[in-house]
Amino acid sequence: MKNTHKFTNKHILIIGLAKSGFAAAKVLQELGSYITVNDQKPFEENQPAQELQKAGIKVICGGHPMEILDDHFDFIIKNPGIPYSNPLLIKAIEKGIPILTEVELAYHISAADFIGITGSNGKTTTTTLIYEMLNKGSKNPLVAGNIGTVACEVAKEAEAENIIVTELSSFQLMGIDEFAPRIAVLLNIFDAHLDYHGTKQDYINAKARIFENQTENDFCVINIDDKEVLQASERCKAKKIPFSTTQPIEEGAYIKNQAVYFGDEKIIDIKDIVLPGIHNLENILAAIAVAKLVRVSNSAIQEVLGEFTGVKHRLQYIKTVKGRKFYNDSKATNILATQKAITAFEKPVVLLAGGLDRGNEFDDLIEQLKHVKALVVYGQTAKKIERAGKLAGIDLIKHVDNVEAAVYEAYGLSNEGDIILLSPACASWDQHKTFEERGDIFINAVHKLK
Repeated sequence: MKNTHKFTNKHILIIGLAKSGFAAAKVLQELGSYITVNDQKPFEENQPAQELQKAGIKVICGGHPMEILDDHFDFIIKNPGIPYSNPLLIKAIEKGIPILTEVELAYHISAADFIGITGSNGKTTTTTLIYEMLNKGSKNPLVAGNIGTVACEVAKEAEAENIIVTELSSFQLMGIDEFAPRIAVLLNIFDAHLDYHGTKQDYINAKARIFENQTENDFCVINIDDKEVLQASERCKAKKIPFSTTQPIEEGAYIKNQAVYFGDEKIIDIKDIVLPGIHNLENILAAIAVAKLVRVSNSAIQEVLGEFTGVKHRLQYIKTVKGRKFYNDSKATNILATQKAITAFEKPVVLLAGGLDRGNEFDDLIEQLKHVKALVVYGQTAKKIERAGKLAGIDLIKHVDNVEAAVYEAYGLSNEGDIILLSPACASWDQHKTFEERGDIFINAVHKLK
Protein backbone atom coordinates (compact mmCIF):
# COMPACT_ATOMS: atom_id res chain seq x y z
CA MET A 1 0.00 0.00 0.00
CA LYS A 2 1.41 3.37 -1.03
CA ASN A 3 2.10 5.74 1.84
CA THR A 4 -0.49 8.53 1.79
CA HIS A 5 -1.33 11.13 4.42
CA LYS A 6 -4.56 12.38 2.85
CA PHE A 7 -6.67 10.42 5.33
CA THR A 8 -4.28 10.18 8.29
CA ASN A 9 -5.74 11.70 11.51
CA LYS A 10 -8.87 12.68 9.56
CA HIS A 11 -12.39 12.12 10.85
CA ILE A 12 -14.26 10.04 8.27
CA LEU A 13 -17.87 8.91 8.15
CA ILE A 14 -18.59 5.78 6.12
CA ILE A 15 -22.25 5.53 5.08
CA GLY A 16 -23.42 2.10 3.95
CA LEU A 17 -21.40 -1.00 4.62
CA ALA A 18 -21.75 -3.74 2.01
CA LYS A 19 -18.42 -4.89 0.62
CA SER A 20 -17.03 -1.49 -0.30
CA GLY A 21 -17.84 0.20 3.00
CA PHE A 22 -16.38 -2.66 5.05
CA ALA A 23 -13.19 -2.70 2.97
CA ALA A 24 -12.83 1.08 3.16
CA ALA A 25 -13.18 1.01 6.95
CA LYS A 26 -10.41 -1.59 7.29
CA VAL A 27 -8.05 0.32 4.99
CA LEU A 28 -8.72 3.66 6.67
CA GLN A 29 -8.05 2.14 10.06
CA GLU A 30 -4.60 1.13 8.82
CA LEU A 31 -4.06 4.67 7.54
CA GLY A 32 -4.72 6.13 10.99
CA SER A 33 -8.15 7.67 10.36
CA TYR A 34 -10.82 8.28 12.99
CA ILE A 35 -13.75 6.31 11.59
CA THR A 36 -17.49 6.23 12.20
CA VAL A 37 -19.53 3.67 10.25
CA ASN A 38 -23.26 4.18 9.67
CA ASP A 39 -25.45 1.45 8.17
CA GLN A 40 -29.20 1.05 7.71
CA LYS A 41 -29.26 -2.60 8.80
CA PRO A 42 -29.80 -3.20 12.56
CA PHE A 43 -26.65 -4.01 14.52
CA GLU A 44 -28.00 -7.37 15.73
CA GLU A 45 -28.36 -8.56 12.11
CA ASN A 46 -25.21 -6.85 10.83
CA GLN A 47 -22.17 -9.11 10.99
CA PRO A 48 -19.79 -6.67 9.20
CA ALA A 49 -20.75 -3.92 11.66
CA GLN A 50 -20.18 -6.26 14.59
CA GLU A 51 -16.75 -7.16 13.23
CA LEU A 52 -15.77 -3.53 12.78
CA GLN A 53 -16.90 -2.66 16.30
CA LYS A 54 -14.72 -5.47 17.67
CA ALA A 55 -11.82 -3.89 15.75
CA GLY A 56 -12.38 -0.64 17.64
CA ILE A 57 -14.36 1.28 15.02
CA LYS A 58 -17.39 3.34 16.06
CA VAL A 59 -20.56 1.86 14.55
CA ILE A 60 -24.07 3.37 14.31
CA CYS A 61 -26.71 1.06 12.83
CA GLY A 62 -30.45 0.86 12.21
CA GLY A 63 -30.89 4.11 10.26
CA HIS A 64 -29.16 7.33 9.21
CA PRO A 65 -29.80 9.77 12.11
CA MET A 66 -29.15 13.39 11.22
CA GLU A 67 -27.36 14.08 14.51
CA ILE A 68 -24.40 12.02 13.25
CA LEU A 69 -23.28 15.16 11.42
CA ASP A 70 -23.09 17.07 14.69
CA ASP A 71 -19.60 15.57 14.89
CA HIS A 72 -16.95 17.14 12.68
CA PHE A 73 -16.06 15.03 9.63
CA ASP A 74 -13.36 15.79 7.09
CA PHE A 75 -14.73 13.29 4.54
CA ILE A 76 -17.70 11.05 3.91
CA ILE A 77 -17.20 7.81 2.00
CA LYS A 78 -20.57 6.47 0.89
CA ASN A 79 -21.83 3.30 -0.70
CA PRO A 80 -22.26 4.12 -4.43
CA GLY A 81 -25.89 2.98 -4.41
CA ILE A 82 -27.01 5.55 -1.81
CA PRO A 83 -28.46 8.50 -3.75
CA TYR A 84 -27.44 12.08 -3.08
CA SER A 85 -31.10 12.79 -2.31
CA ASN A 86 -30.63 10.99 1.00
CA PRO A 87 -31.37 13.61 3.73
CA LEU A 88 -28.10 12.88 5.51
CA LEU A 89 -26.11 13.53 2.34
CA ILE A 90 -28.11 16.67 1.57
CA LYS A 91 -27.16 18.03 5.01
CA ALA A 92 -23.53 16.96 4.47
CA ILE A 93 -23.41 18.85 1.18
CA GLU A 94 -24.84 21.94 2.92
CA LYS A 95 -22.06 21.65 5.51
CA GLY A 96 -19.44 21.40 2.74
CA ILE A 97 -18.20 17.91 3.63
CA PRO A 98 -16.54 16.19 0.62
CA ILE A 99 -18.45 13.01 -0.33
CA LEU A 100 -16.32 10.28 -1.89
CA THR A 101 -16.65 6.66 -2.96
CA GLU A 102 -14.00 4.06 -2.13
CA VAL A 103 -12.58 4.28 -5.67
CA GLU A 104 -11.03 7.60 -4.63
CA LEU A 105 -9.48 5.92 -1.59
CA ALA A 106 -8.13 3.15 -3.84
CA TYR A 107 -6.47 5.72 -6.10
CA HIS A 108 -4.60 7.36 -3.23
CA ILE A 109 -3.22 4.14 -1.77
CA SER A 110 -2.33 2.41 -5.06
CA ALA A 111 1.26 2.03 -6.21
CA ALA A 112 -0.10 0.84 -9.58
CA ASP A 113 -1.67 2.73 -12.48
CA PHE A 114 -5.38 2.37 -13.23
CA ILE A 115 -7.26 1.52 -16.40
CA GLY A 116 -10.85 2.66 -15.89
CA ILE A 117 -13.77 1.32 -17.93
CA THR A 118 -17.27 2.80 -17.90
CA GLY A 119 -20.37 2.93 -20.10
CA SER A 120 -24.03 1.99 -19.97
CA ASN A 121 -23.46 -1.50 -21.35
CA GLY A 122 -20.54 -3.85 -21.89
CA LYS A 123 -18.38 -2.71 -18.95
CA THR A 124 -17.88 -6.13 -17.40
CA THR A 125 -17.18 -7.89 -20.71
CA THR A 126 -14.69 -5.19 -21.74
CA THR A 127 -13.02 -5.12 -18.33
CA THR A 128 -12.63 -8.90 -18.40
CA LEU A 129 -11.31 -8.87 -21.98
CA ILE A 130 -8.73 -6.22 -21.12
CA TYR A 131 -7.64 -8.15 -18.05
CA GLU A 132 -7.30 -11.39 -20.04
CA MET A 133 -5.33 -9.70 -22.83
CA LEU A 134 -2.96 -8.00 -20.40
CA ASN A 135 -2.59 -11.21 -18.43
CA LYS A 136 -1.80 -13.20 -21.58
CA GLY A 137 0.68 -10.47 -22.50
CA SER A 138 2.45 -10.74 -19.10
CA LYS A 139 1.55 -7.19 -18.03
CA ASN A 140 0.73 -8.13 -14.40
CA PRO A 141 -2.89 -6.91 -14.36
CA LEU A 142 -5.25 -6.93 -11.41
CA VAL A 143 -9.03 -6.56 -11.75
CA ALA A 144 -11.21 -4.43 -9.49
CA GLY A 145 -14.20 -2.15 -9.07
CA ASN A 146 -17.82 -2.65 -9.97
CA ILE A 147 -16.98 -6.08 -11.42
CA GLY A 148 -17.13 -7.54 -7.91
CA THR A 149 -13.70 -6.99 -6.31
CA VAL A 150 -13.50 -3.90 -4.09
CA ALA A 151 -10.99 -1.45 -5.58
CA CYS A 152 -9.33 -0.38 -2.33
CA GLU A 153 -8.73 -4.01 -1.34
CA VAL A 154 -6.96 -4.61 -4.66
CA ALA A 155 -5.09 -1.31 -4.52
CA LYS A 156 -3.82 -2.09 -1.03
CA GLU A 157 -1.92 -5.11 -2.36
CA ALA A 158 -0.89 -3.65 -5.75
CA GLU A 159 2.76 -3.10 -6.65
CA ALA A 160 4.19 -0.56 -9.08
CA GLU A 161 4.56 -3.20 -11.81
CA ASN A 162 0.84 -4.03 -11.68
CA ILE A 163 -1.97 -2.42 -13.68
CA ILE A 164 -5.40 -2.26 -12.02
CA VAL A 165 -8.17 -2.84 -14.59
CA THR A 166 -11.22 -1.25 -13.00
CA GLU A 167 -14.90 -1.35 -13.94
CA LEU A 168 -16.54 1.91 -12.88
CA SER A 169 -20.21 2.83 -12.56
CA SER A 170 -21.62 6.34 -12.82
CA PHE A 171 -22.44 6.05 -9.11
CA GLN A 172 -18.79 5.46 -8.27
CA LEU A 173 -17.55 8.22 -10.56
CA MET A 174 -19.76 10.80 -8.86
CA GLY A 175 -17.66 10.27 -5.73
CA ILE A 176 -14.18 10.99 -7.09
CA ASP A 177 -11.95 14.00 -6.45
CA GLU A 178 -8.45 13.33 -7.78
CA PHE A 179 -8.91 9.86 -9.33
CA ALA A 180 -7.16 9.79 -12.72
CA PRO A 181 -6.80 6.57 -14.71
CA ARG A 182 -3.79 6.21 -16.97
CA ILE A 183 -6.21 4.93 -19.62
CA ALA A 184 -9.93 5.78 -19.46
CA VAL A 185 -12.49 3.90 -21.59
CA LEU A 186 -16.03 5.13 -22.34
CA LEU A 187 -17.99 2.52 -24.28
CA ASN A 188 -21.45 4.01 -24.79
CA ILE A 189 -24.15 6.08 -23.10
CA PHE A 190 -27.79 5.09 -22.98
CA ASP A 191 -30.76 6.23 -20.86
CA ALA A 192 -29.97 4.36 -17.65
CA HIS A 193 -30.22 5.00 -13.91
CA LEU A 194 -32.29 8.14 -14.51
CA ASP A 195 -34.16 7.37 -11.29
CA TYR A 196 -30.80 8.00 -9.56
CA HIS A 197 -29.34 10.81 -11.66
CA GLY A 198 -32.54 12.68 -12.51
CA THR A 199 -31.72 13.66 -16.10
CA LYS A 200 -29.77 12.15 -18.95
CA GLN A 201 -27.43 15.14 -18.94
CA ASP A 202 -26.61 14.52 -15.28
CA TYR A 203 -25.92 10.89 -16.18
CA ILE A 204 -23.63 11.94 -19.05
CA ASN A 205 -21.84 14.35 -16.70
CA ALA A 206 -21.27 11.54 -14.21
CA LYS A 207 -19.77 9.30 -16.89
CA ALA A 208 -17.59 12.16 -18.14
CA ARG A 209 -15.91 12.39 -14.74
CA ILE A 210 -13.71 9.45 -15.74
CA PHE A 211 -11.75 11.96 -17.88
CA GLU A 212 -11.85 14.84 -15.38
CA ASN A 213 -8.35 14.56 -13.90
CA GLN A 214 -6.50 13.09 -16.85
CA THR A 215 -3.59 15.00 -18.39
CA GLU A 216 -2.07 15.09 -21.85
CA ASN A 217 0.18 12.21 -20.77
CA ASP A 218 -2.84 9.90 -20.37
CA PHE A 219 -5.12 8.18 -22.90
CA CYS A 220 -8.88 8.04 -23.36
CA VAL A 221 -10.44 5.31 -25.51
CA ILE A 222 -13.79 6.46 -26.88
CA ASN A 223 -16.60 5.15 -29.08
CA ILE A 224 -16.89 7.74 -31.87
CA ASP A 225 -20.12 6.11 -33.11
CA ASP A 226 -21.89 7.37 -29.96
CA LYS A 227 -22.71 11.09 -29.94
CA GLU A 228 -23.12 11.21 -26.15
CA VAL A 229 -19.66 9.67 -25.73
CA LEU A 230 -18.25 12.37 -27.98
CA GLN A 231 -20.04 15.01 -25.90
CA ALA A 232 -18.72 13.53 -22.64
CA SER A 233 -15.14 13.48 -23.93
CA GLU A 234 -15.11 17.00 -25.42
CA ARG A 235 -13.04 18.53 -22.62
CA CYS A 236 -10.81 15.52 -22.05
CA LYS A 237 -7.12 16.54 -22.02
CA ALA A 238 -5.81 13.01 -22.61
CA LYS A 239 -4.80 11.72 -26.03
CA LYS A 240 -7.94 10.36 -27.69
CA ILE A 241 -7.84 6.85 -29.12
CA PRO A 242 -11.11 6.23 -30.99
CA PHE A 243 -12.84 3.00 -31.92
CA SER A 244 -15.68 2.43 -34.39
CA THR A 245 -17.66 -0.42 -35.90
CA THR A 246 -18.76 1.77 -38.83
CA GLN A 247 -15.72 3.62 -40.19
CA PRO A 248 -11.96 3.21 -40.65
CA ILE A 249 -9.80 5.23 -38.25
CA GLU A 250 -6.25 6.42 -38.84
CA GLU A 251 -5.19 5.89 -35.22
CA GLY A 252 -7.62 3.62 -33.42
CA ALA A 253 -9.55 0.33 -33.63
CA TYR A 254 -12.08 -0.44 -36.35
CA ILE A 255 -13.61 -3.06 -38.67
CA LYS A 256 -12.54 -3.49 -42.30
CA ASN A 257 -13.01 -6.40 -44.70
CA GLN A 258 -14.48 -8.61 -41.93
CA ALA A 259 -11.40 -8.13 -39.77
CA VAL A 260 -10.40 -6.02 -36.78
CA TYR A 261 -7.66 -3.43 -37.28
CA PHE A 262 -5.71 -1.09 -35.04
CA GLY A 263 -4.34 1.73 -37.13
CA ASP A 264 -3.04 0.13 -40.33
CA GLU A 265 -2.36 -3.18 -38.58
CA LYS A 266 -4.68 -6.16 -38.99
CA ILE A 267 -5.25 -7.86 -35.62
CA ILE A 268 -7.73 -10.71 -36.22
CA ASP A 269 -10.42 -11.92 -38.63
CA ILE A 270 -13.93 -11.65 -37.17
CA LYS A 271 -14.58 -15.29 -38.00
CA ASP A 272 -11.83 -16.26 -35.55
CA ILE A 273 -13.49 -14.43 -32.64
CA VAL A 274 -15.46 -16.80 -30.40
CA LEU A 275 -17.51 -14.23 -28.43
CA PRO A 276 -20.99 -14.01 -30.04
CA GLY A 277 -22.90 -10.88 -30.97
CA ILE A 278 -22.34 -7.86 -33.17
CA HIS A 279 -22.63 -5.62 -30.10
CA ASN A 280 -19.61 -7.35 -28.56
CA LEU A 281 -17.45 -6.00 -31.39
CA GLU A 282 -17.57 -2.61 -29.64
CA ASN A 283 -16.26 -4.21 -26.46
CA ILE A 284 -13.58 -6.07 -28.41
CA LEU A 285 -12.43 -2.94 -30.24
CA ALA A 286 -12.14 -1.03 -26.97
CA ALA A 287 -10.20 -3.88 -25.36
CA ILE A 288 -7.82 -4.15 -28.32
CA ALA A 289 -7.17 -0.40 -28.23
CA VAL A 290 -6.20 -0.62 -24.56
CA ALA A 291 -4.10 -3.73 -25.10
CA LYS A 292 -2.16 -2.07 -27.93
CA LEU A 293 -1.55 1.03 -25.79
CA VAL A 294 -0.04 -1.23 -23.14
CA ARG A 295 2.02 -2.99 -25.85
CA VAL A 296 0.38 -6.41 -25.68
CA SER A 297 1.40 -8.58 -28.63
CA ASN A 298 -1.05 -9.43 -31.40
CA SER A 299 -0.55 -13.13 -30.71
CA ALA A 300 -1.71 -12.66 -27.09
CA ILE A 301 -4.76 -10.68 -28.25
CA GLN A 302 -5.60 -13.32 -30.85
CA GLU A 303 -5.27 -16.13 -28.32
CA VAL A 304 -7.71 -14.45 -25.93
CA LEU A 305 -10.29 -13.68 -28.65
CA GLY A 306 -10.03 -17.26 -29.91
CA GLU A 307 -10.94 -18.63 -26.46
CA PHE A 308 -13.06 -16.03 -24.65
CA THR A 309 -16.76 -16.99 -24.70
CA GLY A 310 -18.05 -14.28 -22.34
CA VAL A 311 -18.51 -13.67 -18.64
CA LYS A 312 -21.18 -15.06 -16.37
CA HIS A 313 -24.63 -13.44 -16.79
CA ARG A 314 -23.53 -11.55 -19.95
CA LEU A 315 -24.88 -13.47 -22.94
CA GLN A 316 -23.48 -16.59 -21.29
CA TYR A 317 -24.02 -19.89 -23.08
CA ILE A 318 -25.37 -22.45 -20.59
CA LYS A 319 -26.10 -25.68 -22.46
CA THR A 320 -28.04 -27.28 -25.32
CA VAL A 321 -31.13 -29.32 -24.44
CA LYS A 322 -32.69 -31.32 -27.31
CA GLY A 323 -31.41 -28.84 -29.88
CA ARG A 324 -32.37 -25.71 -27.91
CA LYS A 325 -29.47 -23.46 -26.89
CA PHE A 326 -29.90 -21.61 -23.58
CA TYR A 327 -28.23 -18.23 -22.94
CA ASN A 328 -28.11 -16.30 -19.67
CA ASP A 329 -28.05 -12.51 -20.13
CA SER A 330 -29.33 -11.56 -16.67
CA LYS A 331 -27.01 -8.52 -16.68
CA ALA A 332 -29.29 -7.00 -19.33
CA THR A 333 -30.94 -4.59 -16.90
CA ASN A 334 -31.99 -2.04 -19.52
CA ILE A 335 -33.57 -1.98 -22.97
CA LEU A 336 -30.36 -1.33 -24.92
CA ALA A 337 -28.70 -4.42 -23.49
CA THR A 338 -31.67 -6.58 -24.50
CA GLN A 339 -31.78 -5.01 -27.97
CA LYS A 340 -28.18 -6.05 -28.49
CA ALA A 341 -28.71 -9.51 -27.05
CA ILE A 342 -31.62 -10.31 -29.38
CA THR A 343 -29.73 -9.10 -32.45
CA ALA A 344 -26.75 -11.29 -31.53
CA PHE A 345 -28.64 -14.31 -32.88
CA GLU A 346 -29.81 -15.21 -36.36
CA LYS A 347 -31.84 -18.25 -35.24
CA PRO A 348 -35.39 -17.98 -33.77
CA VAL A 349 -35.40 -16.61 -30.22
CA VAL A 350 -37.68 -17.39 -27.30
CA LEU A 351 -37.21 -14.43 -24.97
CA LEU A 352 -37.59 -14.37 -21.18
CA ALA A 353 -38.01 -10.79 -19.92
CA GLY A 354 -39.31 -8.76 -17.00
CA GLY A 355 -38.38 -7.30 -13.64
CA LEU A 356 -38.39 -4.03 -11.74
CA ASP A 357 -40.75 -1.33 -13.03
CA ARG A 358 -38.88 1.99 -13.22
CA GLY A 359 -41.80 3.75 -14.91
CA ASN A 360 -40.67 3.41 -18.53
CA GLU A 361 -42.42 1.70 -21.43
CA PHE A 362 -40.69 -0.73 -23.80
CA ASP A 363 -41.52 0.79 -27.19
CA ASP A 364 -37.79 1.07 -27.98
CA LEU A 365 -37.65 -2.73 -27.90
CA ILE A 366 -40.44 -3.31 -30.44
CA GLU A 367 -38.19 -3.43 -33.52
CA GLN A 368 -36.02 -6.16 -31.99
CA LEU A 369 -39.05 -8.06 -30.68
CA LYS A 370 -40.11 -8.55 -34.29
CA HIS A 371 -37.34 -11.17 -34.43
CA VAL A 372 -38.68 -13.02 -31.37
CA LYS A 373 -40.94 -16.05 -31.99
CA ALA A 374 -42.24 -16.37 -28.42
CA LEU A 375 -42.15 -14.20 -25.31
CA VAL A 376 -42.33 -15.26 -21.67
CA VAL A 377 -42.84 -12.37 -19.23
CA TYR A 378 -42.77 -12.09 -15.45
CA GLY A 379 -42.31 -9.54 -12.67
CA GLN A 380 -43.58 -5.97 -12.30
CA THR A 381 -43.08 -5.11 -15.98
CA ALA A 382 -44.82 -8.20 -17.42
CA LYS A 383 -47.82 -6.32 -18.80
CA LYS A 384 -45.69 -3.53 -20.27
CA ILE A 385 -43.42 -5.98 -22.08
CA GLU A 386 -46.45 -7.98 -23.24
CA ARG A 387 -47.85 -4.76 -24.76
CA ALA A 388 -44.59 -4.19 -26.67
CA GLY A 389 -44.59 -7.82 -27.78
CA LYS A 390 -48.11 -7.53 -29.18
CA LEU A 391 -47.17 -4.35 -31.06
CA ALA A 392 -44.24 -6.30 -32.52
CA GLY A 393 -46.64 -8.98 -33.76
CA ILE A 394 -45.68 -11.81 -31.39
CA ASP A 395 -48.50 -14.34 -31.14
CA LEU A 396 -46.99 -16.56 -28.44
CA ILE A 397 -46.85 -14.57 -25.19
CA LYS A 398 -47.06 -16.25 -21.78
CA HIS A 399 -47.15 -14.85 -18.23
CA VAL A 400 -45.42 -16.70 -15.40
CA ASP A 401 -44.60 -15.91 -11.77
CA ASN A 402 -40.81 -16.01 -11.87
CA VAL A 403 -37.64 -16.85 -13.82
CA GLU A 404 -37.66 -20.54 -12.93
CA ALA A 405 -41.20 -20.97 -14.24
CA ALA A 406 -40.19 -18.97 -17.32
CA VAL A 407 -37.53 -21.55 -18.21
CA TYR A 408 -40.04 -24.41 -18.26
CA GLU A 409 -42.62 -22.36 -20.17
CA ALA A 410 -40.02 -21.24 -22.75
CA TYR A 411 -38.86 -24.80 -23.27
CA GLY A 412 -42.45 -25.85 -23.97
CA LEU A 413 -42.86 -23.07 -26.54
CA SER A 414 -39.59 -23.82 -28.35
CA ASN A 415 -38.53 -26.13 -31.14
CA GLU A 416 -35.24 -27.79 -31.99
CA GLY A 417 -32.79 -25.16 -33.29
CA ASP A 418 -34.27 -22.31 -31.25
CA ILE A 419 -32.39 -19.98 -28.91
CA ILE A 420 -33.88 -19.61 -25.41
CA LEU A 421 -32.61 -16.31 -24.05
CA LEU A 422 -32.95 -14.72 -20.62
CA SER A 423 -32.43 -11.01 -21.30
CA PRO A 424 -34.77 -9.20 -18.91
CA ALA A 425 -34.44 -5.53 -20.03
CA CYS A 426 -35.07 -4.68 -16.36
CA ALA A 427 -33.33 -4.61 -13.01
CA SER A 428 -33.92 -7.64 -10.80
CA TRP A 429 -34.88 -5.94 -7.55
CA ASP A 430 -38.61 -6.66 -7.66
CA GLN A 431 -37.91 -10.36 -6.97
CA HIS A 432 -34.15 -10.74 -6.42
CA LYS A 433 -31.33 -9.05 -4.54
CA THR A 434 -29.06 -8.96 -7.59
CA PHE A 435 -28.97 -9.80 -11.30
CA GLU A 436 -26.48 -12.53 -10.37
CA GLU A 437 -29.06 -14.22 -8.17
CA ARG A 438 -31.59 -14.03 -11.01
CA GLY A 439 -29.09 -15.51 -13.46
CA ASP A 440 -28.16 -18.34 -11.11
CA ILE A 441 -31.84 -19.31 -10.75
CA PHE A 442 -32.09 -19.41 -14.54
CA ILE A 443 -28.96 -21.58 -14.82
CA ASN A 444 -30.20 -24.03 -12.18
CA ALA A 445 -33.57 -24.32 -13.86
CA VAL A 446 -31.94 -25.06 -17.23
CA HIS A 447 -29.84 -27.82 -15.68
CA LYS A 448 -33.00 -29.38 -14.18
CA LEU A 449 -34.54 -29.83 -17.62
CA LYS A 450 -34.70 -33.45 -18.72
